[in-house]
Amino acid sequence: MKFSKEEILQTYKHLVKKIWNFLQSPQCREFLFFLFFVFIASAFWILQTLNEEYETEISIPLRIKNVPENVVFTSDIPQELQLKLADKGTVLVNYMLGQGLMPVTLDFEEYKQRGNHIRLLTTELEKKILGQLVVSTKMKDISPDTLEIIYTQGEGKKVPIRLQGNATAKRQYYITGQDITPDSVMVYAPQKILDTIHAAYLQEEALTDIADTTSFTLPLIPIKGVKFTPDKALVRFYADILTEKTVSVPIKGIHFPTDKQLKTFPSKVNVTFQIGMQQFKDITAEDFTVGVSYENLQSDPSNDHCELQLIESPANVSHIRLSPASVEYLIEQAPQP
Repeated sequence: MKFSKEEILQTYKHLVKKIWNFLQSPQCREFLFFLFFVFIASAFWILQTLNEEYETEISIPLRIKNVPENVVFTSDIPQELQLKLADKGTVLVNYMLGQGLMPVTLDFEEYKQRGNHIRLLTTELEKKILGQLVVSTKMKDISPDTLEIIYTQGEGKKVPIRLQGNATAKRQYYITGQDITPDSVMVYAPQKILDTIHAAYLQEEALTDIADTTSFTLPLIPIKGVKFTPDKALVRFYADILTEKTVSVPIKGIHFPTDKQLKTFPSKVNVTFQIGMQQFKDITAEDFTVGVSYENLQSDPSNDHCELQLIESPANVSHIRLSPASVEYLIEQAPQP
């Protein structure tokens, strides 16, 4: 349905006329007078409220100047101080919305004679802060109450990163390896502390159900008065799915005299184990040694069965089973050369 320009213009004029008539009506004037008095009352209420005393917290920046280039701060220095102020609401609103407080600036040269571990009560900074406040404003509290500034003048060394705890793989998987990037960090601290640090340790987290190449970014465990650069590292774990494999391994006599030899029935045993799919083809029967020690056989010579022992196996296999676990045997005279 289309409207002509004349119809749209007529509708617009009609709407404007209705609005104008409403604005000229006694009901509209009464409504506007009502809104005016509500505004006046609200303004008086706000002024009365702001004229009472309140407490609020505001922050003020903290800066340190004249720091030599070879100085490295190894403690966490707050960027701001939290102030609890008390005054009339109008004054506090001005602090929050009006003029911001200038930063509190510490001159490093004034405090360096205290050594490389400076403990500074924030009450020492009150004069710098009160000078910016209105006379009527009361400062109730400063947080933190003490600044600890620990620094070193260029002393640092590189230490390796170590992972705490163990990562666990998802069921039917196993972890084939891991790496940490970077593998070392620079550590800065006063010499007495620096001499006691030989590694940087990552924070322990629950690293579970790993089933693929998985990465975690972990922070270093902080030490008071020590700065690590960087302060975190990427840990990457590699996982592989487990599969089962069986190989046939000859049974050997262990510690037999030169004139004796072992004969077993059967002469080979099945060795079943779990191995990662990527290394399935790399593991063969030659990687295992299954045998019987002469000493064990001599301890019970009347028994015609012997228990088999797994002497050697690769480090990357698990859940090894021998079948059979025991065999019949004979001790024969070894042929003379």
